[in-house]
Amino acid sequence: MKKFVLAIAISATMAATTANAGTLVDPIVEPEIIIEEAATSSSAGILVPLLLLIMIGAAMSGGGNTPVKG
Repeated sequence: MKKFVLAIAISATMAATTANAGTLVDPIVEPEIIIEEAATSSSAGILVPLLLLIMIGAAMSGGGNTPVKG
C-alpha cells in the first residue's frame, strides 16, 4: 500500500511540475515613463555677482587698519 501511495505522490509531483513550465515567448513589458521637472531659480544669475561685490567691499574696508611707520 505504501508503494502505491508513493507512486501516486511521485506521479502527481511530476505532473504538477510539467504543468508549470514557461513559454518561449518573451513577456511584454511596458516601459516606465519618468517625468523630471527642471528646477529653475530666478536669483541664480544675480547671486554670484552679489557675493563678489560683498567680498570686494569687505576687502576694501578692512585694508585701512595697518599702522604707518614713519
